[in-house]
Amino acid sequence: MREARFRDNFWSTDLTSTVGYDSIIQHLNDGRKNCKEFEDFLKERAIIEEKYGKELINLSKKKPCGQTELNTLKRSLDVFKQQIDNVGQGHIQLAQTLREEAKKMEDFREKQKLHRKKIELIMEAIHKNRNLQYKKTMEAKRLYEQRCRDKDEAEQAVHRNANLVTQKQQEKLFLKLAQTKSALEDTDRSYQQSVTTMEKIRDEWQNEHIKACEFFETQECERINYFRNALWLHVNQLSLGCVQNDEKYEEIRKSLEMCSIEKDVDFFVNLRKTGSLAPAPVVYENYYNAQRNVTPVRSPAPVPISRRGPLPTPTSAPGEPDYATVDGYSLVRF
Repeated sequence: MREARFRDNFWSTDLTSTVGYDSIIQHLNDGRKNCKEFEDFLKERAIIEEKYGKELINLSKKKPCGQTELNTLKRSLDVFKQQIDNVGQGHIQLAQTLREEAKKMEDFREKQKLHRKKIELIMEAIHKNRNLQYKKTMEAKRLYEQRCRDKDEAEQAVHRNANLVTQKQQEKLFLKLAQTKSALEDTDRSYQQSVTTMEKIRDEWQNEHIKACEFFETQECERINYFRNALWLHVNQLSLGCVQNDEKYEEIRKSLEMCSIEKDVDFFVNLRKTGSLAPAPVVYENYYNAQRNVTPVRSPAPVPISRRGPLPTPTSAPGEPDYATVDGYSLVRF
């Protein structure tokens, strides 16, 4: 149960003062400004989230990240890039949600402003009428007091000059006294009427001031409650985004758990292997030892060609050198 109420704490002993009312209006304006600042904050956060989301998506799609990996680690990297893309999409969705919340805050703020404007117009008119009537009343009071002083002076003049003036002068003094009394009666009635009117206007203003205070207090309670809930919702949205992102990251962790070092090594070996025999060792060979151990290699006998028969035995013509054959070799004698 609240103890401090607007209706009980925003008055002034000066009838024409609006200091209490102005204090409430200033506070409400500040509250509206605070709502606008939070609204702008949400819009700016939405821009940041959208930009970050788009950059994450571009990063996952355009930036190479282990593109030559094989087998199970390749599958984990594919999951990784897909989930990063999903995280980016989540930030873009969050940006849209923030814009919607900012629009709700704007609608709430404008709705309160519209309703409050009606009360403000009523109070402005009442303040104007009250101050105008107060001014008239104070003027009527001033005239009334002046007429009172005029009557007192006229009476004093009569008493003062009762035995010092002529009959005619006394008549003038009594006539002036009568006139001042008549004027006093007129201003007295006018003054009383002004006071009566002033009291009615004051009572009306007081009632409207109480109503306005109650309305403004209700609005302020609604604003604080709405603002508080909007903040709470915003934080919940951020928490939800973190939870959803962690779920996406969990998918990456699950895929990494399925990654097998042995399988990836075996897969690479089977895919890219080049042979199982290593080169023979290179040994030292002594040049001279190699020369002594060299044995002449006999040329193999020529293989007869089946297409040709045996060569005929050459004969010498007169005057030509003699030929001789030894074991299939020909010898020329000179």
